[in-house]
Amino acid sequence: MNGHREVRVRVPASSANLGPGFDTLALALARYDEVEVSTADDGLVVEVTGEGAGSVPLDEEHLVVRAMRAAFKEFGSSPPGLRLRCHNDVPHGRGLGSSAAAAVAGAVAAAALLGRDVQAERELLLQVASAMEGHADNAAASLLGGFVVAWKYDGNNEDAYGAARLEPHVELRPVALIATEESSTATTRRLLPEQVPLADAVFTASRTALAVCAFTSQPELLFAATEDRLHQPYRRPAYPASASLVDRLRERGIPAVISGAGPTVLALPTDGEVPDDLLDPSFTATPLAVDREGAVVHTG
Repeated sequence: MNGHREVRVRVPASSANLGPGFDTLALALARYDEVEVSTADDGLVVEVTGEGAGSVPLDEEHLVVRAMRAAFKEFGSSPPGLRLRCHNDVPHGRGLGSSAAAAVAGAVAAAALLGRDVQAERELLLQVASAMEGHADNAAASLLGGFVVAWKYDGNNEDAYGAARLEPHVELRPVALIATEESSTATTRRLLPEQVPLADAVFTASRTALAVCAFTSQPELLFAATEDRLHQPYRRPAYPASASLVDRLRERGIPAVISGAGPTVLALPTDGEVPDDLLDPSFTATPLAVDREGAVVHTG
């Protein structure tokens, strides 16, 4: 590389699962992390403001840095030094895809710093970010924007990921009920059984297929499409207040799900508002538009 390059990457939050689509469905949301990275002659400097400031590592263990290193390895080139500034607005440990947003930001920033065409490299960037997560739903939504269906290939390509982006319906009005407490994806995954009854598997398959229709073309089907028997019932002990809030919302006819691993709840009211009498003081109602762009790069 000749001289030093600087790039700025903006990456949206995401809500995964959306009820039945465990590790499969996700929606990009208009709340963003921004990463500014420049090449340097040597060393690594990391600065963080906003979410995670004072608690995340400021060295090679920082998730954005780890994703950048993984992407550099794939591209076969790496700058001698890096200066990284992270401005985080995606809540950490709340089920809004903060780790996936960081992984996507790092992978995309690495490609941009090397002068790669980010659009042309999206397949490789998806692999890098998804590998860090172990699943592709949140990463695909943050990378591509909109509504995504994600999967992991089987057989010889068992470590490869795929994702299809679909255009979300214009009438979607998501409201994130952001919990004050944090949750651990690893902890909530340990609550899941290795096997589920056949009837529940069939139920989940039907609702997941229905969700693709509901989020893209028939939002009137969202209530039925967001029913789940695969993971939320088993993980209630990890977030009882969130599960209770989902119950109350659904009793009023409002489609509602646990966002990702929780404890944030994603509601999908037709008017974009949640009745005040349903709100719990430990949750903050935050209307969020659907992000339709995904990761955006500015170079300088």
